[in-house]
Amino acid sequence: MKITPIYLLLEGISSGELIFIFLIILLFFGSKSIPKMARTFGRAMRQLKDASQQVQDDIRQAAEEDLNKEIHKEHSKKDD
Repeated sequence: MKITPIYLLLEGISSGELIFIFLIILLFFGSKSIPKMARTFGRAMRQLKDASQQVQDDIRQAAEEDLNKEIHKEHSKKDD
C-alpha cells in the first residue's frame, strides 16, 4: 500500500470524527460554496502534482545528461 501524506493525516481520525468535521464545514461554509472550494482545492493539488512531476523530470534529465557525458568521456579515453 502506498502511504500518502493524506493517509498519514487521516490515520488517527475515526469515521465519527470525520462526519463531525464535515458537518462543521457544512455549517460554516454552507452547501453552495463547498463544491467550489473542493474544485479549487482539487485544481491546486493537481498543479502541485504537476509541478512536482516537472521537478522530478528535470532532475532525472540532468542526471541522464551527466551520465551520458561521463560515458562519452570514458569512450573517448579508450579510443586514444
